[in-house]
Amino acid sequence: MIIRPIARRARALAACALLATAGLTASACAKSEDSGTAAPSGSDQAAQQQVTRSASAPAGSGCTLSAYGAPTLDLKNAVVGFSQSEKEDNPFRIAETQSIKDEAARLGVKKLLTTDAQSQLPKQISDIQDMLAQGAQLLIVAPLNSDGLEPALRAAAAKHVPVITVDRKINATSCKDYVTFLGSDFVEQGKRAADAMIASTGGTGQVAILLGSSGNNVTTDRTKGFTDEIAAKAPGLKVVAQQTGEFTRDKGQQVMEQLIQSKPGITAVYAENDEMGLGALTALQSAGKNPGKDVKIVSVDGTRNAVQEIVAGKYNAVIESNPRFGPLAFATAQKFYSGQAIPENVIISDRAYDESNAKASVAGAY
Repeated sequence: MIIRPIARRARALAACALLATAGLTASACAKSEDSGTAAPSGSDQAAQQQVTRSASAPAGSGCTLSAYGAPTLDLKNAVVGFSQSEKEDNPFRIAETQSIKDEAARLGVKKLLTTDAQSQLPKQISDIQDMLAQGAQLLIVAPLNSDGLEPALRAAAAKHVPVITVDRKINATSCKDYVTFLGSDFVEQGKRAADAMIASTGGTGQVAILLGSSGNNVTTDRTKGFTDEIAAKAPGLKVVAQQTGEFTRDKGQQVMEQLIQSKPGITAVYAENDEMGLGALTALQSAGKNPGKDVKIVSVDGTRNAVQEIVAGKYNAVIESNPRFGPLAFATAQKFYSGQAIPENVIISDRAYDESNAKASVAGAY
């Protein structure tokens, strides 16, 4: 079954990306997406540039340099710190860190400090404090959890060092504890995954949800978006299990192995990241199932490994969670230091893959 709405949206987002590189506004992009305008010709790299839903803060709102209490800064003469949260054995994290490094190099940033918390909150706190001690003047932080970074944020505030968060929101006050959040609309990702699942299953069946790790808004929002959309549009599609796979492939496989035994009637799996979805695929194959046919699989991330499984017919759809924050993070920092007001949330656009576009688009996956 071809999931045409997802394919149309993917083409529209590609068009938006190219419009953005031409300097058009977010409203122009939205018009292009709504009308289904074909993407202008251009390179694959241009098609992957970020487009934000919130290009600028409404008049009289947003975070400014003076309101935040930070000194002016020329990024080419700056020390910038990037705090990665999770082990870089995940394609998302690898692509995210590389994007930050590439953009810093492209802009000629004086010095980029990078750390990896290895999925340990105390280490991420100490990492950030260490970068501040090394003279970091701007911090880009991929938080491990939505809570717990308060000591690091206080340390940054004490030195008047701005903090830009990416990919996970923190429970803190914008323009006081941090400048802005750059990331996806995770509720919308869940909704789009639900629409893909409805299209793949015909709106009936038994669904297992492989939840991400607890304690962050990504898991909460992707779950809410999916379950709300299913309840509203496909009452015949029943969620019969929800269990955390901790965003890892091994854990996703283990959970799926257990669910095959305890819930043998499962006909669909929604994995809140690709790594868990790929683990579920392995478990299903080992149990003699035919993933993509007997059991539909939809996940979120957009890794090349998952998209290739769509091409192979073992997967049904993938909603991208764009990890390429480098250009957006540094462009946002440059606007901030130029005196522009930065909105609390800057939403990056995400593509989608299904059997209608996976073969042609797999090279653009990360």
